[in-house]
Amino acid sequence: MAKNYSLMEIPSQFSKSDFHPPLYYMMLDGWTNIAGDSEISLRLPSVIFSMVTIYIVYLMGGVGAAALVGFNPLLVYYSQEARMYSMVTMLLILGIYFWQKRKYFWVNVFFGLSFLTFYGSVFLPAGLSIYLLLKRNYKEIVKINIGLVAAILINLPLLRQQLVNSKILLDQVTNWSLVLGKANIKNLGLIFIKFTSGRISFYPKYVYYLIAGLWAVFVWMRSIKINKWTIILGLSLGVGIIFSIFTPMLQYFRFIYLIPIMALALKNKKLVAGGFLVFSLVYVLNSNFYREDWKSLVGNLEGKVYMIESFVDPVKYYNPKIEVVDIRGEITETKIAVVPYGAMIHGVETESLLIGQGFKKVEEKNFRELSLEYWEKEELLQKL
Repeated sequence: MAKNYSLMEIPSQFSKSDFHPPLYYMMLDGWTNIAGDSEISLRLPSVIFSMVTIYIVYLMGGVGAAALVGFNPLLVYYSQEARMYSMVTMLLILGIYFWQKRKYFWVNVFFGLSFLTFYGSVFLPAGLSIYLLLKRNYKEIVKINIGLVAAILINLPLLRQQLVNSKILLDQVTNWSLVLGKANIKNLGLIFIKFTSGRISFYPKYVYYLIAGLWAVFVWMRSIKINKWTIILGLSLGVGIIFSIFTPMLQYFRFIYLIPIMALALKNKKLVAGGFLVFSLVYVLNSNFYREDWKSLVGNLEGKVYMIESFVDPVKYYNPKIEVVDIRGEITETKIAVVPYGAMIHGVETESLLIGQGFKKVEEKNFRELSLEYWEKEELLQKL
């Protein structure tokens, strides 16, 4: 995206078919013009945003709270992703910091920028507003929301277009709503677990859920103390849950900006920070827990690959010369390479589709949650 669109084309062209506001992408476009688009360059802004977040939490809650944020395994993971979640976490904690200082101009600046970075950020100002409402501090509610309202109005034409496009996508893509995150017990439970143990997971699953679940219960039940941060945290998450009943978005990574608030609410800071550090080290020191290894997969491709075209970006990033063909069309070749990633979201069963056209799978390579499959026509195999 940063390579193919200019700064002004991002909100006017790219963002219409995306489902996020344009500010993060615009930042990334400007950044890559200076620093290039290598993996390290693309990830570096998120690292910087995370470091700023740790410093602001230090100013608000001291070394203990800063350690909770710095060692939190979910924040460690997303501090290295070329996505907007680290940026919006920084912007929101800056808004909260200036709210504490009663510097409302900066509150409005950062709350407004956070909405232009990630729509889901609105739940924290909403939770804060409800907290102020319960305290009957009506004037302050107005003071902290001017920038947010202005950002909503500025972005409203784009948001309306995105809502239209999202409805079309939900109708066309069979299982897209599952990706967004429906409001159910599983997705709610994952928020509490992933906030305390990060993205690591292992088999057998019952052992993972026992360890991660007991740790989550300890953190949330034994370490949370009731104060304004706890109330704001609960109210913000509650608003998000209610919203997700009507528009599915209840996935844990969309709420990571609440982790600094959780850090401010926690007691037993040394013990919890130590636990966070252990989970972070388990992740960092074991590459099996890393994201999909697109780089190695693309390195194994030669010329052409069949897959769902909407997931082509990582292939084109690592090798623009690879020809990508949508697997849903008629296949005339006798030997093909297939990446089934994302097919189930579109309701496509690649195995049944290829078998129905007379293919047989002859080889499969795995690259951390990714598979590269090689298929050949049955008639060719019989001749061989």
